[in-house]
Amino acid sequence: MTKTANALDQAHLSFIGAGAMGAAMIGGLLNRHLIAPEAITASDKHRERLHEVRERFHIHTTHDNQTAARRGQVVVLAVKPQVLPAVFTDLRGSIHPSALVLSIVAGARIDSIRRGLRHKAIVRTMPNTPAQVGEGMTVWTATSEVSPAQREQAVAIIEALGHQLYVEDESFLDMATAVSGTGPSYVFLLMEALIDAAVHLGFSRADARELVVQTVRGSAIFAQKSSVHPAEMRNLVTSPGGTSAEALYQLEKGGFRTVLSKAVLAAYQRSVALGDLNSKALERLEQEAARDEGPRRKGQKTADRRQQRG
Repeated sequence: MTKTANALDQAHLSFIGAGAMGAAMIGGLLNRHLIAPEAITASDKHRERLHEVRERFHIHTTHDNQTAARRGQVVVLAVKPQVLPAVFTDLRGSIHPSALVLSIVAGARIDSIRRGLRHKAIVRTMPNTPAQVGEGMTVWTATSEVSPAQREQAVAIIEALGHQLYVEDESFLDMATAVSGTGPSYVFLLMEALIDAAVHLGFSRADARELVVQTVRGSAIFAQKSSVHPAEMRNLVTSPGGTSAEALYQLEKGGFRTVLSKAVLAAYQRSVALGDLNSKALERLEQEAARDEGPRRKGQKTADRRQQRG
């Protein structure tokens, strides 16, 4: 998918949530000169976060989600999953019908966002932690109501975080959550274990960290630039009877592949469960709204009859 260099020209972006990922997106957009600071508004309930992003990026900030949403041609949902139902209540009716809603909320399905906001043009994304340094991997999808111009805007925003992959089927978002979204935690655990092992052998913790970080970084770059299968790359450094062969034997004996596969499956199942929880929370909100609406309508009808008699 191609994008124009000025996809975000004349657009105002509103970020609902100014935490780590929201700030990473803002920083990426500004560093790439895709949008001016005055064309961004961020809202958050935490004053210290707003103060930080205002001082760092010189953007508009507000404590009121509705105020932020009304300004945006693109409204970015960058909040924690557990507060999303309350955000829906805040934003419903405040987003312009022609605006694009882009969500980075883990487990928040398009149907839940559509019903929660009563809005149709939605892009759902799954970024990951390296996005905070412009090296992220974001998987995304869009509803049919998202226009070609809005898709270009979405790509511009997502690529400010690193690389992107578009999928037609939303179910791949839960899979991506388990692989790339949660993936950095697997890598960090591996790094932690390698650093501890190096310290056990006798390295200082600082030297061990440098050895491990550069080894992981170099291996990732090597894999990125190579066209061969990872198994072939592994074979390149595995001599018969050598140190790698002995180490890999122990990893396989310990069930390394099996444990990792189970971890990915568990993360996938949790992502699906989070989506179910969000859907159920939305259903409760809709039921509560319907109960409240009944007495209001009855009261309005009574007032109308009194007015007619008067």
